[in-house]
Amino acid sequence: MKIGILGAGTWGTALAALLTKNGHEVALWSALPEEIEALKATGTHRNLPDVPLPHWINYTTDIKVASSGVEMLVFVTPSEFIGDVAKKSAPYIDNGTIIINASKGLERGTQRTMTEVIGHALSEVRPTLSVTVAALSGPTHAEEVAVGLPTSIVAASESEEVALKIAAAFANTCMRVYTNTDVRGVELCGALKNIIALAAGMSRGMGFGDNAKAMLITRGASEITRMGMALGCERATFSGLAGIGDLIVTCTSEHSRNNRCGELIGGGMRYEDAAREIGMVVEGYHALEAATELSDKYGVEMPITRAVYEVIKLGKPIYEVMRNLMNRDIKSELVL
Repeated sequence: MKIGILGAGTWGTALAALLTKNGHEVALWSALPEEIEALKATGTHRNLPDVPLPHWINYTTDIKVASSGVEMLVFVTPSEFIGDVAKKSAPYIDNGTIIINASKGLERGTQRTMTEVIGHALSEVRPTLSVTVAALSGPTHAEEVAVGLPTSIVAASESEEVALKIAAAFANTCMRVYTNTDVRGVELCGALKNIIALAAGMSRGMGFGDNAKAMLITRGASEITRMGMALGCERATFSGLAGIGDLIVTCTSEHSRNNRCGELIGGGMRYEDAAREIGMVVEGYHALEAATELSDKYGVEMPITRAVYEVIKLGKPIYEVMRNLMNRDIKSELVL
């Protein structure tokens, strides 16, 4: 089938390579001419230098080329730009297109998930446009997907039929795809786990060990699940690939930019300097305000998220924040 991908970062490029190898006709779009020219000239992505890309990917800076006449359109831009990109693509999208969000984040102010941001933006430009907006999420570092290491992901749509179509398009011997109808839950996991990964990285940067990391991952999973329950999501989602699976890999992997950024902050670096050193978007930072807004709005206790917010957004001393986190009132683990 014909598939368009909006966003030529590492994840968008890795997905383009996977889908092309699966036999699909893929157009990969970027708003940055220099990014597209580099892909054409080298046949590799600058962050995946040892991975030769299929020659028949259609690289383009024309959003019409990537958005029109496709059966599936995949959004893989940084979360802060996804609404604007959706508006730019809206005039060219055909009715019946399956829209897939593969980015992770929450919109500040509205607390919308990325599928909700895309749907809202499309309806603003094309009120009569009829499409299905789904999500693709899970423990999937681009560096491993690009070289064909075994990976599993979740295709989430309120329509099981649509989820199965997405799964069929992406699945191969290296990529196993599960389906889920809890779109909001899947996306909430993808956004909030990045914040917990910042915390795990901070812990390592402060010189703490595996015990602290396990604590943050486990209790992070609890507060993400609490938030999900308050929003009416399915509890099983949070113990699945998009939930605990993605949380584990993002909090432990050398490929995780959120984890690495947190480690630099824990070592004494300011967020701005750490992000500059990472050189790629740190989605956990952009999700922080929306996550704390959700916590306040629904009265859900999210102490780790709040601690990361205090360090990064409010500039509180990191050891003081960690001490306060450890000295919270004793509570039962059996109460979510």
